[in-house]
Amino acid sequence: MFLKKIDIYIIKKFLGTFFYSILLLAVIIIIFDISERIDDFLEKSAPLKAIVFDYYLNFLPYFVNMFSALFTFIAVVFFTSRLASNTEIIAILNSGVSFWRMLRPYLVSSVILTLLSFTLMNYVIPHTNRSMREFEKRYIKNPFRVKDTNIHMQMDKETYIFVESYNNVSNIGYRFTMEKIDSSGLKYRFTSDMITWDSINKSWKANSYTIRFLGNRQEKLLRGRVTDTTFSAPGKEALFTPSDFVIDIEDAKIMTYRQLSDYIKRETLRGNSTVMKFEVEKYKRIAFPFANIILTFIGVALSSRKVRGGIGLNLGLGIAIAFTFILLLQVTSVFSVFGNLKPSFGLWIPNIIYGFVALFLLIRAPK
Repeated sequence: MFLKKIDIYIIKKFLGTFFYSILLLAVIIIIFDISERIDDFLEKSAPLKAIVFDYYLNFLPYFVNMFSALFTFIAVVFFTSRLASNTEIIAILNSGVSFWRMLRPYLVSSVILTLLSFTLMNYVIPHTNRSMREFEKRYIKNPFRVKDTNIHMQMDKETYIFVESYNNVSNIGYRFTMEKIDSSGLKYRFTSDMITWDSINKSWKANSYTIRFLGNRQEKLLRGRVTDTTFSAPGKEALFTPSDFVIDIEDAKIMTYRQLSDYIKRETLRGNSTVMKFEVEKYKRIAFPFANIILTFIGVALSSRKVRGGIGLNLGLGIAIAFTFILLLQVTSVFSVFGNLKPSFGLWIPNIIYGFVALFLLIRAPK
């Protein structure tokens, strides 16, 4: 019974400190954000209901997850230092409870926060970000514009398309080419000076087009001024749509884990050069939540000893370690995108390094 009471006591302290501190900071951040964006809200006549429910209410899950690892660490250091300062840890150890047994409620609490972070990143935030992003597009940010030129994509095993430039605001592509190539070589080629998306009919309008059919040592040539086509078999959906040309890394934030995995597979087939950024986002959603467990044990090891001067020294050292962890995570993310480091490994490097740091500090901790 004694051990169960201690477990509940530590878990309540841990989770209570975490949620109280992060929600308190969220309120402060929201107040500063309102003061910064109030001119945009007034200029674009954003309704109060949309500001509260579409933007700031959906902002909370994103904020809680973004700072979850840092505030997990701060919460552990803060309340564990208080326990040590009040000699409560000494009393627990003197009662016959081992140091390793005392870590059980910390593990339970950190696993709860890890599962919460994983759920938020992969299932909750993608949905809340959709409303928040629509609000930003309408009342805060300017429309996203495609800056890429000479766009090459593989649509399936035999179909390749090329666009010299694309305007995503008017949905117009210039110098368009589509080719079908099989084991025998080029068998179909469609070229057009300009293609325009018809959002009503869900089809493309091609201007000044040329079609070449090749096969059996024969060639058939067709020319025309304007034609409507989906570039697919009759009765089927368009082979590609404007969304295939508008590749924005922000799109990853509104995809669930499964949607993100499917998108990466499809864009890898198409030869999308920016797919590595989406892979980094995918593996970050797996690796980042485990930082809560690692930083929890580092925090316990640093703050379980009673020191002179109160909790200030432990808290300062803890924040410094947490920031170096986050900095290392950003560095490995950059190397995964622009270097030869695989995201499946690179995003786990901070967890591996600080996992050994946590183990070393726990072994050295006073028992």
